[in-house]
Amino acid sequence: MRSRRKAQAAPDPDGADARHTIVAADGRRLAASWFEPPQGAARAVAVVSSGTGVPRGFYRGFASWMAARGYAVLTYDYRGIGGSRRGRLREECATMRDWALLDMSAALAAAEARRGAEGLPLLLVGHSFGGNSIAFAQGVERADALLGVAAQLGEPRLFEGVHGLLAQLFFRAWVPAVTTAFGCLPGWALGPGALALPSGVARQWAAWGLQRGWAYAAPEMRAHRAASALVVPVHLWNVSDDHSFAPARAVDALADQFRNAAVQRHSLRPVDVGVRRLGHFGAFRREPGARVWSRLLLPLEAASPALRAAGLTPLINHVGEP
Repeated sequence: MRSRRKAQAAPDPDGADARHTIVAADGRRLAASWFEPPQGAARAVAVVSSGTGVPRGFYRGFASWMAARGYAVLTYDYRGIGGSRRGRLREECATMRDWALLDMSAALAAAEARRGAEGLPLLLVGHSFGGNSIAFAQGVERADALLGVAAQLGEPRLFEGVHGLLAQLFFRAWVPAVTTAFGCLPGWALGPGALALPSGVARQWAAWGLQRGWAYAAPEMRAHRAASALVVPVHLWNVSDDHSFAPARAVDALADQFRNAAVQRHSLRPVDVGVRRLGHFGAFRREPGARVWSRLLLPLEAASPALRAAGLTPLINHVGEP
């Protein structure tokens, strides 16, 4: 037992502190990792918010790459997911509202503290749910830039053809039936490699998916919408072969929520980075890695005065122009 505890406390091989925790307003402790620049002081802070049911470890390569460029990067697990799971999943009472209002707010508070007296620039990176819900978090308006990758309004009407029909079936029948049967939404019900979701998360996800306007129109979220409070650069990317989770129309619908921000829409094609497929998750995989990450960050860092002035390590290894 002693050796196991030591192994868990050992430094992450990519430079992250795997022992770190952040504390939400309701007292819930969440597993988190900080990735610090290997040399010198941080010049900026970044928060990476995960997609639905995706553990923070999935973003380790991306966070390490950003740290090497001068960012202090925070990754974290929502309650009920990965290192933030406590006990039996059937007994976890988390909802997507909790993830957005409590967990994301806790991450932003930790990032605010990390900015320190010098007020380091703050970049928010959101993948899928992590990008479409970050605008509900307390303090989001203090960010200097927002990068959304495959972040969208997940309404079936925004999906084309059979993908829209499958999304309707998923939210109307599959999620309620499987969640009722198992007391949670098992990972196999989502697809290969997926983590199980607490029942409250799954049911609210289905409810939002069937509502025109998604969470932004949900009564329980209306008082917390802060997307229109952002006036900084907001860059939202769709991936051209991501038809089932975040097609271009769904990303466009999210862009409409940031009415006062300097929004730019981008599209990433697999051929742009020398691969055959990317889909919903490929942009954060170690391969193609920096070829994608450079392309995502270059236009945003150029558009943000705070990031431009931070003196970050120049971007390298990007393929072509964004």
